[in-house]
Amino acid sequence: MTGLAIVLLATLGTPLDVPSRAFAIKVVDDQSGRGVPLVELKTNDSTRFVTDNAGLVAFDEPGLMGTEVFFSVKGHGYEYPADGFGYRGVRLRPTSGGEATIKIKRINLAERLYRITGGGLYRDSLILGRPTSLKHPAINGLVLGQDSVVNGLCNGTLYWFWGDTNRPSYPLGNFDVPGATSKLRSDGGLDPDIGVDLTYFVDKDGFARPTAKLPGDGPTWIFGVVVVKGDDGRDKMLGAYVKTRNFLEVYEHGAVEFVETKGEWINRATFPERAPFYPGGQPVVFEEDGVKWVIFSRELPNLRVRADASSYFDLSKYEAWTPLRPGSRDEVERDGGGRVVLGWKRDTPPLTFEARETLVKSGALKADEAPVVLRDAVTGKSVRPHTSSIVWNDYRKRFSMIALELGGTSSLLGEVWYAEADRPEGPWGEARKVVTHDRYSFYNPRIHPYFSKEGGRFLYFEGTYTTLFSGNLDPTPRYDYNQIMYRIDLSDPGLKLPK
Repeated sequence: MTGLAIVLLATLGTPLDVPSRAFAIKVVDDQSGRGVPLVELKTNDSTRFVTDNAGLVAFDEPGLMGTEVFFSVKGHGYEYPADGFGYRGVRLRPTSGGEATIKIKRINLAERLYRITGGGLYRDSLILGRPTSLKHPAINGLVLGQDSVVNGLCNGTLYWFWGDTNRPSYPLGNFDVPGATSKLRSDGGLDPDIGVDLTYFVDKDGFARPTAKLPGDGPTWIFGVVVVKGDDGRDKMLGAYVKTRNFLEVYEHGAVEFVETKGEWINRATFPERAPFYPGGQPVVFEEDGVKWVIFSRELPNLRVRADASSYFDLSKYEAWTPLRPGSRDEVERDGGGRVVLGWKRDTPPLTFEARETLVKSGALKADEAPVVLRDAVTGKSVRPHTSSIVWNDYRKRFSMIALELGGTSSLLGEVWYAEADRPEGPWGEARKVVTHDRYSFYNPRIHPYFSKEGGRFLYFEGTYTTLFSGNLDPTPRYDYNQIMYRIDLSDPGLKLPK
C-alpha cells in the first residue's frame, strides 16, 4: 500500500481498491456466527493482535508469512478449548491474501457486539479491504477514548454525551462533556446489532467539542440525563452535573438543561452542599396512578422526582426510597407494631448497600429486616451493586435491571448482572451474571430502551471498558477507555428468574 493510499484510507475511513498482502483471521461466536470484537491473538514472541468490530485481525508479519504460527486465543467472557498441555490456541499458516476462521465459545450470557467509540473501530477490516457499516470506521470526531455515556431521545433525535475524552494530538483532551447525535433505525439509522453512526459536535479542528463548559476549576461531568415534556409540549432534556478536581473530588452539584439550537448545556440550578442526595446515574421515566416520575438508578433505583423541569431543579421535591424516618439521617421509622416503614420520603438519604450494612451493624435494623439488595440466583451469595440501569420490559412484563457488581470474583468493577422486579424500587432479589471482564473494569452501564427488539426480548446495554480501578497495567490497544455494546436475549433459559 502506498503512502498516498494510507493517507486516503485514514482520511476517508473506507476500504480502498488496493490488494492487501495481509492474512485475514476472523474470530466468530460459535453460537451466533457473528464476528467477536475484543479477542486477543498472541504469537509465541508476545506480539499481540486484537480483533476489530468485525472480529477480524489483519496479519502481515515479516518472517512469519508462509510458516506455521501458533496463536493463543483469549477474550473476556469467551473461551477457546485447551490442548493436552493446557494451551488455548490454534496453529495457522498465514499466506498473503489468505483467510482463516476461529470459532470461540461464549461463556457470557450477553453477546459482545461492537465498540462504539474510539479510533480504529474497523481498523483490520479496512486494511483487508472489507466493507464496513459506519460512515467513520477509522476515526470519528478525532476521538480515541471516551468515559461513561448518558443519552436521551429528544424531539426525535437521539443525543449522546460522555465524560473525559481523549484525542490524538495531546495527552489531555475534552473534559467538559463532548456530545453527538445519531438516528434510530426507524429514521434511517443503523440496526443496533450492527452499530451506531455518531455525528459529533466538533470544533474548528474537527475534535469533539465541549457541550457543558460550566464555570469552575476541573472537569464537568453529566449524569442523570432524562427527557420530560415542557409546557409547550416539546421535549426538554435535563441533567445533573458535578464539578470535580484532584481526580475524584466533587466540589459542586447542580442541574442543567440542554439547548438544542446551541448544542450546549446551560446551568439551571446549583444544589446546596451536604444535601442528603443528588440526582444522577441512569434515570428512567415511570408512570404510576397517572403521575409520571423520574426514577434515578445509581447503585439502585432509590431516588425519584416528578417528571417535569421545575421539580427536577428543586431538591426539596425529591423522594428517596428509605427505611429512615422522614428528615432523619440515621433513625429507622417503625409503625405501631414495630415494623420497619420502607417507603418514598423527602429530605432523607436513600437506602444504599452501605447504608443497609451500617444500620444493621449499629443495631438500628435487624439482619432479617434489612431488604436483600441482589443475590446470585445460582449460589445465593449477596451481590453488591455499584451502578445500575433499569427499564420497563414488555417481554418480561417486569422491570429489567443491568447492574455492575462492586468486588466481583474476576475484577473489582468488571462483572455485570441481570435482575427483574415488579416495581422500579424492587425488591430485586435474584440475579444472573451476564458479563465478566477478567481484571478489567466495565463501569456505568446504560440500557438503551429505544434499541430493544421484539418487545424487549433483545436488550442492549453498554459500559466503559477501562483499566481504571482494575489493577491491570496492560491496557487493550484502541479498546481501552471506550464504550462497548452488549446484547442479551431474554428468551435464553440461562436468564430464567423466579417471579
